[in-house]
Amino acid sequence: MPVRDHNPHRRRLHLPIVATNGAGVSTPAERKPPWLKVRYSAGENYTDLKHIMRGLSLHTVCEEASCPNIGECWEEREATFLILGDRCTRRCGFCDVMTARPDPVDEQEPQRIADAVLAMGLRYVVLTGVARDDLPDGGARIWGACVRAVRAAVPGCGVEVLPTDFRGGERDIATVMEAEPDVFAHNLETVRRLHDRIRPAFGYDRSLEVLRVGKRLRPGQITKSNIILGMGETESEVTEALRDLRDADCDIVTMGQYLQPTKFHLPVDRWVPPAEFDRHKADGEAMGIAHVEAGPLVRSSYHAGKQLRRALDAGLAPAAR
Repeated sequence: MPVRDHNPHRRRLHLPIVATNGAGVSTPAERKPPWLKVRYSAGENYTDLKHIMRGLSLHTVCEEASCPNIGECWEEREATFLILGDRCTRRCGFCDVMTARPDPVDEQEPQRIADAVLAMGLRYVVLTGVARDDLPDGGARIWGACVRAVRAAVPGCGVEVLPTDFRGGERDIATVMEAEPDVFAHNLETVRRLHDRIRPAFGYDRSLEVLRVGKRLRPGQITKSNIILGMGETESEVTEALRDLRDADCDIVTMGQYLQPTKFHLPVDRWVPPAEFDRHKADGEAMGIAHVEAGPLVRSSYHAGKQLRRALDAGLAPAAR
């Protein structure tokens, strides 16, 4: 039976997952350290964005994934849209997006996304979405339509996409690539040893291949991925994951601290100190990754436009459109 969580409007099914530290020992999370304290902000911009989203019946990953930066980002009129509904056909141990049978595809969603971008005055948009394994193309057609609709409504607007792996379907990835996003992202999320347990419907090597395919289909395409720390990995395993991403020619990597959304999710293994994030950033960029954004509160879409600008300032050349 589905478990009702803290949000009375959403239902999701989650089974408890036991976290272990690098030595395989269960470790209960302690009180959050001071560097993870976030000042909540809900001013006029936050309220305005919320009204725009609700008025257009849209979803944001900011809300669905319980992002700790929602107040800051919405006050700065930044938001990450969640497309193809708010129900995912897969279940990851860290993710707060609902796992359930999805609703039918909404053919008008791309235009509503574009209307929201125009109303919000955005110049850089991040589109992420649930996995839709119920669809033959995994929703690739809607991904491409959203990119084109945003560009038609707001010429010059930057668009970053963060889709599923489409179960490795190169034709579906090509459908997204044909819309020419500024950034094509696909998240690795965790290290090889933990991947099958934490992301059972994905594959570590398949996620790396998605990034390679994106680059191969559109030479010069800027690619991006994310690693979450604090789920049981070791520092050396994170270094290995960074090396694997570099070998996949990934241009931008983000790294942040895992925060347990509800008691039904993977517990926090440890609080990763800022100094460790600094070491990973230095290691990744020394390997040749154009830009690594690393810190306890960093998320894949957090100030994504600024992340891209930093990568471009480091010498990364974007694909021609």
